[in-house]
Amino acid sequence: MFNTLSNKFEKIISSIKGKALISDDDLKTTLREIRIALLEADVALNVVKDLIENLNKKIIGQEVLKKIKPDQMIIKLVNDEITRILGSENQELNFDKNNITKIIFCGLQGSGKTTTVAKLANFISKKSKKKILISSTDIYRPAAQEQLKILCNKINIDFLEANLDLSINELSNKIMTYCKKNMYDVLLVDTAGRQVIDSKMMIELKEIKSIIMPQESILIADSLSGQDAANIAKKFNDEIGITSNILTRIDGDSRGGAALSIKSITGSPIKFIGLGEKIDDFEAFHPERIASRILGMGDIVSLVEKASENINKNEAEKLVNKISKGSFDLEDFSKQLKQMSKIGGVSSMLSLLPGISKIQKQAAENNISDEIVQKQLAIISSMTKKERRDPEIIKASRKIRISNGSGTKVQDVNKLLKQFFTSVKMMKKMKSMGNQGNPKDLMNQLKNLPPNFN
Repeated sequence: MFNTLSNKFEKIISSIKGKALISDDDLKTTLREIRIALLEADVALNVVKDLIENLNKKIIGQEVLKKIKPDQMIIKLVNDEITRILGSENQELNFDKNNITKIIFCGLQGSGKTTTVAKLANFISKKSKKKILISSTDIYRPAAQEQLKILCNKINIDFLEANLDLSINELSNKIMTYCKKNMYDVLLVDTAGRQVIDSKMMIELKEIKSIIMPQESILIADSLSGQDAANIAKKFNDEIGITSNILTRIDGDSRGGAALSIKSITGSPIKFIGLGEKIDDFEAFHPERIASRILGMGDIVSLVEKASENINKNEAEKLVNKISKGSFDLEDFSKQLKQMSKIGGVSSMLSLLPGISKIQKQAAENNISDEIVQKQLAIISSMTKKERRDPEIIKASRKIRISNGSGTKVQDVNKLLKQFFTSVKMMKKMKSMGNQGNPKDLMNQLKNLPPNFN
């Protein structure tokens, strides 16, 4: 996510880090490089201009050049400005506490709109006990209806199939009648997309909106379309009034132009982002966390949240006890690899750590990837229970059998065992450190760390 932009910002920041004094020329060069980096990332020109002007005013206003560590202040101001143009803070959905919360979705074809409807329903369902209904007013594409029906079955959400012979008005009224009659808490309505924005589309959306009367009118935008996504969002906003945005395929967006432009251009916040094809590849949008990622400072808060959502507390406590007793084996190692996959895999975890470009480079050099993790799980699965519990017995003949059974090479088995024994040694060192090795104490220490501006 935003790798290109992040790499450029890391270079800009490294060029001013550690300087006791920053001259006017240094400042001009830094601002010019930031401007070029943002424009190359396909951020809208007026957004870039606004950001640079604000940075210049704040830097001069705070007399950064006279500070003892002016580089840290500049980095903080850049972080603050990026956070501001992204939307300052996370904004939740507008739920109606007393009546049905109605949400309509709009966007162009190919933006991932239909899948995103199901993703948001799944997100709401996991966070609350609300009774949810999904329906669609897309009378032009039966395949879209079928896709939504399949997704609803997968996530156990009710789906009201549309009668394609009805008009848009009749269908919208039918959806509302059914929703009220069956006492749903939340209604999510997908709408038809087009290859391009046209007057017929906007007329239909206005009709749907007048009947449904939604609390949220959400635009689904493909982040890979860059600045075009922001321009499309503006057109939808001008025509029907957009309350919020969801950016899809943000995991493949190396530039970040859409994310950095859409809030400033439309005035409506980004509330969620789609991070992949799976139904769970979806999360709330936190501007301050995204800004931190862009500047290479990681996002430890999101990493901890993902871990807390996916890691079984009882299993974690058993693991701590095993580590403290020195009885950690390959069964436990396998469980940890599976837990990492649940969090999103190696690539997802690395993207949230500080110094992302350096970490990812090291991971590539050491051949660390999701594919390697799956290979390691296959190797462990090919072992007997006795071998998993006592890896010391795994010698030449056993290694050959395990490699054949897992479809890997003996060298792969050796690498896994070396990694495991190294992990065991580290755990023993943690144990010898007493409380300093306690995972709970370590987490408390992480929470108390200041923002990484050094």
